[in-house]
Amino acid sequence: MPHEPLTQADVLLEGFLALGTPEGFRAELIEGEIVVTPPPDGDHEDYISRIVKQVIRQSRTEMDFSGNKGLKLVDSPGSSRDHVIPDITFAPADLSLFRGADSWMPCDGVAMVVEVTSARAQVDRETKRRSYARGGIPLYLLIDRGASALTLFSEAEGSDYLQQRTIHFGKVLPLPEPFAFELDTAAFE
Repeated sequence: MPHEPLTQADVLLEGFLALGTPEGFRAELIEGEIVVTPPPDGDHEDYISRIVKQVIRQSRTEMDFSGNKGLKLVDSPGSSRDHVIPDITFAPADLSLFRGADSWMPCDGVAMVVEVTSARAQVDRETKRRSYARGGIPLYLLIDRGASALTLFSEAEGSDYLQQRTIHFGKVLPLPEPFAFELDTAAFE
């Protein structure tokens, strides 16, 4: 039985999924490019910890979170399906979304993803933002260390978000439902 020839996107995806990354490194496939990121620094992890604590304590809807969950997103035009690992993925606890999930799971049910910028900040600011929007993830929170600001992207449509709200470190950022609380960034300064 003849096989259909593999496309360049298929070959790239197969190579990506077979990739062995050094311990602690994170490999992602975003808009047809393999992005390998080294382990995060302590400040990066401090921002993550502060966000998780507030969501767990204050969110109107009880949330589960993962700090290393692979998500399969909608294909970007002309390339293979994006495979990303957000710094934080939040989902309503009653969905038990992470239980029994494969290493790379669909993003259905994810309420919000969070990224903290590092060496390749443009990937978080632009490329991942477009990927998350294509995946229909309702909220994308970007902690931009270079700008000392947080931006909440919402209302995903196509390859971007229609709404964004930016605040500087030290201010509060209202998070909409299902979170419904004000995220305090005083300790981010």
